[in-house]
This record gives sequence, C-alpha cells and structure tokens, in this order.
Amino acid sequence: MQKLLFKDEYPIFTMTLNKSETSFSTVHEILDALQSKIQAHPIATYIGLFDHYEHTSCLENGEISSDIADAQNILFCFGKELLVPEILAVRPRSIGIAERNDDFVLSFLKAPNAAANEAMTTWIESLHDQ
Repeated sequence: MQKLLFKDEYPIFTMTLNKSETSFSTVHEILDALQSKIQAHPIATYIGLFDHYEHTSCLENGEISSDIADAQNILFCFGKELLVPEILAVRPRSIGIAERNDDFVLSFLKAPNAAANEAMTTWIESLHDQ
C-alpha cells in the first residue's frame, strides 16, 4: 500500500494488484469480496456501488484512458460519531477499483480516522493470494 498526495492536495492510499497475484479476475469479484468485509465489520455500513466507467462512457465529452477496462467504487460509512456537522464533508467512504490489462488499481481517500484507514488497508491487502 502506498500513500500518495494526488494532484498535490488529496492524501490517498493506493495499491496495484497484479492479476498474477490474486485469484480475482474481475472488478465485480473484488467488489463482492469487499462488500463481504464491509458487512462483517462491527461499525461499517455498506451503502452501494457506483459504476464510474459506465457513467463516464455515457457522457457526451466523457474521456476514459484506453488502458482502463472497468472502474467502480464501493461506498460505505464508518460513522460511529456525529459530533460536528463538518464531519459530513469526509463521509461516506469509498474504495475505487480500476481494471487494466494486467492489474487492478485500488485506492481510497485518507479518512480522518486511523482505524478506518487501517481497516480499508487490511481489506485491500487481503486480496493478494497467500
């Protein structure tokens, strides 16, 4: 898992998962695995899926890199506290999965909660075959 500053402003965690390193062969299989982990978590709540590839491909001026075959987000929330209204700006959470020819790229925006970052990192890293 790498920590990056995307566009010099957004702290993200990202991991490239080579298809040779996992038994998952599609984004949908990965989404199913992540959904199971979210539903098993004592705090996280599954919200839904967003097909970013379909959305962008349907736009009149939508552009998708030729090396991206699929791109989806799984949406969920860890919100166990609602102490200030501003927390809503960083909720809910999302993990993005992009498929390319030989790999999947998984990424998420850093959460303001270390335990949430740890859970998402663990979920993503568990996609490697042992």
